Amino acid sequence: MRTRERIAFKRHLKTEIVPGEAVYLVSDDHVTTLQGRHVEALAPLLDGTRTPDRVLADLPADIPADQARRLLDRLDAAGLTTLLPDDDPEDDPEAAYWDAARLAAPRGRVRVVRVGDVPFDTTVDALRRAGLHVTDDDADFTIVVCRDYLDPGLRVVDRGTTPWLPVKPTGARAWVGPVFTPGDGPCRRCLVTRLAANRPAEAHLCASLGRPGPLARPLVGLAPVAAIACHTAALEAAKWLAGHRPTGRRAIWEFDSLDLRGNRHEVSRLPQCPECGDPGVCQERNTAPVLLRSRTKRSVDGGGHRSASPGEVLDRYRHLVGPVTGVVRDIRRDDRGHAFFNSYRSGTNTAVGPTGLAALRSTLRCENGGKGVTPLHAEVGALCEALERHSAVHRGDETVVRGSFDCLDDAVHPDSVQLYDPRQYVDRHAYNAAHSAFQHVPEPFDDREVLDWTPVWSLTARRHRLLPTGMLYYGAPSPASVTANSNGCAAGSSLEDAVLQGMLEIVERDAIALWWYNRTRMPAVDLDAAGDPFVDELRDVYAGLDREVWVLDLTADLGIPVLAAVSRRIGGPHDDVMFGFGAHLDPKVALRRALTELNQVMPAVCALREEDRPGLDVDLRNWLRDCTADNQPYLRPDPVLPVRRPGDFGYTPDDDLLTDVEAVRSTLERRGMEVLVLDQTRPDIGLPVVKVVVPGMRHHWSRLGPGRLYDVPVELGRVARPVAYEETNPVPMFL
Repeated sequence: MRTRERIAFKRHLKTEIVPGEAVYLVSDDHVTTLQGRHVEALAPLLDGTRTPDRVLADLPADIPADQARRLLDRLDAAGLTTLLPDDDPEDDPEAAYWDAARLAAPRGRVRVVRVGDVPFDTTVDALRRAGLHVTDDDADFTIVVCRDYLDPGLRVVDRGTTPWLPVKPTGARAWVGPVFTPGDGPCRRCLVTRLAANRPAEAHLCASLGRPGPLARPLVGLAPVAAIACHTAALEAAKWLAGHRPTGRRAIWEFDSLDLRGNRHEVSRLPQCPECGDPGVCQERNTAPVLLRSRTKRSVDGGGHRSASPGEVLDRYRHLVGPVTGVVRDIRRDDRGHAFFNSYRSGTNTAVGPTGLAALRSTLRCENGGKGVTPLHAEVGALCEALERHSAVHRGDETVVRGSFDCLDDAVHPDSVQLYDPRQYVDRHAYNAAHSAFQHVPEPFDDREVLDWTPVWSLTARRHRLLPTGMLYYGAPSPASVTANSNGCAAGSSLEDAVLQGMLEIVERDAIALWWYNRTRMPAVDLDAAGDPFVDELRDVYAGLDREVWVLDLTADLGIPVLAAVSRRIGGPHDDVMFGFGAHLDPKVALRRALTELNQVMPAVCALREEDRPGLDVDLRNWLRDCTADNQPYLRPDPVLPVRRPGDFGYTPDDDLLTDVEAVRSTLERRGMEVLVLDQTRPDIGLPVVKVVVPGMRHHWSRLGPGRLYDVPVELGRVARPVAYEETNPVPMFL
């Protein structure tokens, strides 16, 4: 300890002594208690008028000097004392602030850069008021004042070598931060990637107008709002120059001037960022084998068997939710219907297909959604579906092989997956004009056309095959002959979980198609035999809404339970028949899945007004207007067939997800099919996401090519002969 300077309690502390009890050090937000006779004698001497030696000399004679020195050392180690230069004033609020922060006063030079048409004098003034030296030359820290964090002018600053902080002092919501440090932490491109993804309407408008973006906006602002932003930026600069470094994730601080709330929006480094990360990390995942291992089931009481509970999944990925830098803008309950529906929504569904205004009217599924037997299950489901869709969007860093089908030995022909009938291509233009984007018929595939292909792992052959990239990722550059959809896409709490869910969805959609397009009567499921309080409550809720509910068994040749929950309105001008579907090895889970999916679509139907109907998706509008349970008899159970009960399916529980995966895989392979898996997990997300493809399995949309759609119903005895193409259901499945 130096002895030429004066020693004192730090300037943010005021001393109060209660003789015989304690010394109290009072700060702006805390009181520290010091006890002992020696400290009571020492405290009055630490008033900033004495050097350490003088303090020791002025202590009472009965206090040994060595004990007094140790006490001073302990106070110093606890951060309670400081040394004051001779010319340092005792009453200095700014010095007291830095004492409280346990930081030295900031030293260094700050440069202010303006990007775009935005005032910056307030920022310069704020820096000077904070005691910082503002310069136009080389500096230790840079503040960039802008109107939009997506302004390409910020790239120039980002190429520098000094730390810098953006600030947006305009608008009703001012932004400050984060601090960017070249070579450490997230870079500007990491932030831009997330910001741009949360402005889809602007992206659509820029694309429609042929502008690179961002869009020019009116200058909006108030002097008090700008002052708050600029002084906050000055504070951040001062703290940085004083040595303060943020812990945890960096963030944008947003000040809402209307409700005076401040919000933090975390900014994370993207491992695959082409500027600060490894852009090859996604390609490494694409080209690696999909290796599955034993995985214990930890959650079996909701709508599936999972390797983690819903609460664990929410805790693990909730940081990805946010309107500014989040992957998912928000998660909210759909409050248009009964609370029992447990229907949650989580932003735009990128699997829908249309963009712009068309996306607002597309279908009941224009947003990502979650369902479940509890609000927690539904909230987690909505989060996972949004992350699943996000992970399947083409980013440009995926593995591709360029070539034509004729030249690639490992390529799988798209026709074996898309399964359109040649006759659908003939009148495709008229058909597409009359139906929604879900039913879109592409151009015929040209075996000689050169396009991008992506490796997919064959669980059957234990090797990679190739599928068109445009069939696997939303928005991937591709010819008009291939399209991407969500069939077989799944997220899970583990890779095994995701693969199982993806395969079950393939099985479910196939069974729906066999029933729907053949219009066969199916057996009923005995809901009383389920013995499930959730089922009983659901029937009571629907009865209170004047709706009837029944369940059909759609299980096909694979033997994996697939159930359809059907509901119609009683006594109204329209039946408004709706469906929910579920597939699972456990028939009780399949039942819950079907019923919760029915719940998921009910809020939109319950809130539907007559004046809303003309604006609906065309296929949904036609269905609600024209179709009833009476004129579509395949919607009703076959009264001749025996009613099905859960015990009729012969399910044997197992506590390992891998066992279930292998059971479904082997079932498909016994029918001569190959199971393909693409791992779409994104390194910045972490949630396991896969795309499962099984060539030959049917989609539930109107894809009427030869194969199982015609053969399996005959094999199962549902029909005496294959239905003719012209006899298939003219009403496409619209969900």
